[in-house]
Order: sequence, then C-alpha cells, then structure tokens
Amino acid sequence: MDLSQKQEIFAKNVGIFINYVCAIPGYALTLGEAYRTPEQAQIDAQKGTGIVDSLHCKRLALDFNLFHNGLYLAQTDDYKQFGEYWKSLHPLNRWGGDFKRGDGNHIEMQDI
Repeated sequence: MDLSQKQEIFAKNVGIFINYVCAIPGYALTLGEAYRTPEQAQIDAQKGTGIVDSLHCKRLALDFNLFHNGLYLAQTDDYKQFGEYWKSLHPLNRWGGDFKRGDGNHIEMQDI
C-alpha cells in the first residue's frame, strides 16, 4: 500500500471517528494539529515535545481537542474510550495514549 492509499484510509477513519465521538451526548471535538512540516518536527524533537519522523509530516496523524459538556478535557485518560475505538477501526491505527509519554489527543496510522 502506498502513502496516498494510507492517507485515504486514514481520512475515512478520521471521519468515522469524528462521527462516533460527536454522536455521544455531551461530547464534541475540534481539530488540533494535523500537518506538521519536517522543520517543525525537528524543532519539536529538539525541545523534547515530539519526534523527527512524526507521522503528522506524512498526513497520517492528527491531534484533537476533546470537550465534554463544554469543558475542555486535557488528560490522556479523558481520551481512553475514544483511543480504544480509534484502534478498532484499522489494524494500523495507533492511539497516543499508549505511548510511553502518553499523548491522549493524538491518533495516527502507522506507515509500515
């Protein structure tokens, strides 16, 4: 599977994911970071807030802002049920809450 095919699957899964979350009473999402330039990925890696080979650079990752009854949820645990759902959509999908440094608002599709 080439990169454009992965990006297409990722985009379709993101649509399914958004509809799932927003169908639960009280929950809402806004988009956080989607695309990240390689230069920004390098800066983030140097600051310790990201990695050089970020999947954001390949348009295979997205960060969300999650709200419940109008309140912004910032903790990784707040995203757990949604991270589990994201992973169920495709075998290459990963949730940032499973990362060593927990990144609950991050979803991605592996590029392997």
